[in-house]
Amino acid sequence: MSKLDDVVKEIADEMRHMPDRGEVASYIPELARVDPKSFGIAVVDAEGNVAVAGDADTPFSIQSISKVFTLTLALGKVGDRLWDRVGREPSGSPFNSVVQLEYEKGIPRNPFINAGAIAVTDLILSNHLPREALGEILRFMQFLADDPTITIDQQVAASEHRTGFRNAALANYMKSFGMLDNPVDFTLGVYFHHCAIAMSCRQLAMAGRFLAQFGSNPSTGYAVIQPERARRINALMLTCGHYDGSGEFAYRVGLPGKSGVGGGILAIAPGKASIVVWSPGLDKTGNSRLGRIALERLTSRMGWSIFGA
Repeated sequence: MSKLDDVVKEIADEMRHMPDRGEVASYIPELARVDPKSFGIAVVDAEGNVAVAGDADTPFSIQSISKVFTLTLALGKVGDRLWDRVGREPSGSPFNSVVQLEYEKGIPRNPFINAGAIAVTDLILSNHLPREALGEILRFMQFLADDPTITIDQQVAASEHRTGFRNAALANYMKSFGMLDNPVDFTLGVYFHHCAIAMSCRQLAMAGRFLAQFGSNPSTGYAVIQPERARRINALMLTCGHYDGSGEFAYRVGLPGKSGVGGGILAIAPGKASIVVWSPGLDKTGNSRLGRIALERLTSRMGWSIFGA
């Protein structure tokens, strides 16, 4: 076994015995049913080696991690015009804050808070039917992961739709400022469904490889995006990927990362690896408690922090 295999298995074993696992998201009813004892980790390195442990092959709702991939798609469609609708600064506020959106006249602070991701989804939807836009997003995920079996958890999507009142408020507020082009119901429908994509740690780590490999998909050898754009998406993940916990994550882990309230975290070690951890219990900022601890230990033991060993 390689050092990476040993480290990954050690960390999974350590996480199994952690007493404080955080609290499972309860405001989306389907997520409240997930076993809080679950823990998975998958790492795909630059040579294509895959190290997994724990529940690495159990699908979970990726939630806001999908925002990395919708941002990539939207930038491919409209380029830097996207930044006329969405900012690039950390929010310092909860991911579903209405107050900040009101103060900044309907322009979301960044593409990873809910308002920003809704605006990005609206750009992807333009000139498409909702089912076409959603199909494009899902096919993109399947292509990147090299796995056509990836699907949307319809029960989670329906659960989000029934309880997504705050997101509806954000979308309607942006619409009032002319920041959304499409009917609010259409945009929200696509948004709820792409957040409900279900993937395992292994599948999601495979999908994130292009960000670790400077924009190229190792499966094909072709560029998904330009290296400069990959670098900038990673920069946004570092500064904004964990909402008002982004500074703590950068301080502790030292990698670009994007969390989701399903308990997953995608982290990128540029030039080295794509990493996914999953533990459903969240900390007070809505990020996986054990996921962050596991990534801190992984980067420390492998010397992968972008700030040095």
